[in-house]
Order: sequence, then structure tokens, then C-alpha cells
Amino acid sequence: MSGFSSLPGAVTEGRGVQHFGSPIGEQRALASGRAVAPLGDRRVLAVSGPDRLTWLDSITSQATAALAPGQSSELLILDPQGRVEHAASVLDDGTTAWLIVDAGDADALLAWLLRMRFRLAVEPRDVAEYAVVGAAAAEGTGPIPVELVAVPNGTPLVWRDPWPEVSPGGWAYAAADPHPGAERRWIEAIVPVEALDALAEQVAAGGLAAAGLVAADALRVAAWRPRWAAEVDERTIPHEVDWLRTAVHLTKGCYRGQETVAKVHNLGHPPRRLVLLHLDGSDSVLPARGAPVLEGDAVVGAVTSAALHHEEGPIALALVKRSTRADADLVVDAGEVRIAAAQEVIVPADAGATASVPRLPRLSRRT
Repeated sequence: MSGFSSLPGAVTEGRGVQHFGSPIGEQRALASGRAVAPLGDRRVLAVSGPDRLTWLDSITSQATAALAPGQSSELLILDPQGRVEHAASVLDDGTTAWLIVDAGDADALLAWLLRMRFRLAVEPRDVAEYAVVGAAAAEGTGPIPVELVAVPNGTPLVWRDPWPEVSPGGWAYAAADPHPGAERRWIEAIVPVEALDALAEQVAAGGLAAAGLVAADALRVAAWRPRWAAEVDERTIPHEVDWLRTAVHLTKGCYRGQETVAKVHNLGHPPRRLVLLHLDGSDSVLPARGAPVLEGDAVVGAVTSAALHHEEGPIALALVKRSTRADADLVVDAGEVRIAAAQEVIVPADAGATASVPRLPRLSRRT
């Protein structure tokens, strides 16, 4: 991210540029399709070989065997108890399947894929020569110059987030209609690393706006969109975060963890459920990931992501016990302060065996 990190106002921390001095303004530019976001917290893996799509189909939660060139999808790798171990956005170009993954998961996911090859004609590998750039785009590449997008095998590598549409074989638990994620229109383009400098030069010249990771994540949180680096812990199953919507095919062939997926969906209920919390902003404090969520003095959950949104103010995603009442008065323990939190249901308490909840008009969350 050297080109972007040298731009005026750039604040770099960890794996990428957090912001360029104005996170709220960057959100507005990003949401309106006027900005690009260098996603330094993503990595790119590639799987080549004639067996790649049927192989991924057999070892992941998603049906990929018939994935067409240029079609975007999403997959999970579960443990035998159905808990999420890895997650990836997937795009095939007719020759290679490209996986966009959270950087913290890339090495472990690649190692697991290499162990699972057996005698099949597949070759998983790290692709360090590519980076990822995000943007909002109703069609095409939006503000990302099309000439900078990687096209190694004739198909531009632009992954279009399927969220929140229900993918074939998927299932939606969130009852809001319209879904807040429908406005996000998120894409992630795979570009050669050297293209980042060209993008940064266009930003410096005034031809583009740039947004940091803080802005990109705020739009994700407001869209109720789960992410491996945030919503996944050692207990997470897909049902808890509404991930059956885009990352799980309920009727395809067997894969590791499928029994739990089917049992919880058809016969039981997930033990936790994802909620959006509208936070009291009086203390100007955002809770950290893992901050306890309390009802009275009892801990009922934990924050997974928090953000200051350009329209909705301070918000957070949290996983709470299924038994937590939907109208409960919640508080987030942010260390030095306790923050009052109004709960908005994402995954309902009766998700699973009684998942056929009616679709309700979504009440405005804006004042």
C-alpha cells in the first residue's frame, strides 16, 4: 500500500491505510461510488487445475461445480461440528478459481487446501503479486479504472458481493424488507500490486477519491454483513450470523460440517444470534471487538464489530444468546465507560426449525 500510505492524511496501521484524515467523508464518497478503498487487510489465493471447481464443491459449504466464468460466490470451510474455520470470496475465470480472504486467515486456509489435494488435479497457491481494491458499483467496476483490473485469463477479476441476496440453495433468516445491505453494492477488484501506485497517483491528481479501511468497514457493519476477521470465533456456526444467505448451499452434496448445518436449520436453533446495536454516542467511545454485552448485570454476548456510520452514528454488530429478549435493555461494557445500546434484531430467536418468519417492512433507523 506504499502509494496510498504516502497520500496526505494517510494513517497506516496494521495491514493497511485506516483512513485519510476524514473517515466520515470517506464513507460518503465510498457509498456514493466516488471512492476506491485499498484493502490491505485482504489476501488473494488461487486454485488452478481442471478439478478445481468440483474439488471446492466437495470440501466447502458452497456449490461451485457449475460456477461460470466471472460469476461471484462465497464459501465457508467448516469443522466436523459445523463451526466456521475459514471463509473466502470466490471468482472463477474459466482457468483459475480466485479466492479473496481476510489476511489473518490466508496462511491457515492455504495450508488446509494443500493438505486436502490428495490425487486431484488442483494447485492452490498464494498470489503475492496481486492486491485487492474495494468500491461501491451498481454495475461494471465503478470508480476503479477498468484498465487496472487484472485479466490473467480473459475474464476481469471483479468479485461482486452477493450479499444480501439469497444465493441458490441458501436461506435468509433476517426478516427486514428491504434489507439494509441492498444499498451497499460492494465489489472487490483484484489488481496487480503495481496498479496501487497508479491508483494513488489518480487520487493525488484529483481524479479519484480514496477511502480507508475504517470507512469500508462502517458500510459493512451497517449492511449487517458478517466477516471472518470480525464475526467468527471458535464457536461460530453460519446460522448465527445469517451466513446461510450467501455462503451455504443447503441441498448440495456432502461436505464436512453439513450434518450440523442441516440439523440446526431443520430441527433446532442456533445458540447465538447476530444483532445490530445502536450505541449511545454521548461518550464518543466505540467498543472494541469482544467487549461484553450485558442485560442488567448478566453478560449475554459480545461485540464483534463497531463503527461510526456517516448516517446512523455509532453502531455495532454483536452476538448475543438466543434467549436474550428482543426488547431487552442492553449495555456494552467498553472498559472505562458503559454504553447504552438499542437492539435491532438481525437473526431472530426462532431461526432454524421455525425459520419461515414473515418478511416485515423494515422500519427506518434514521432520525
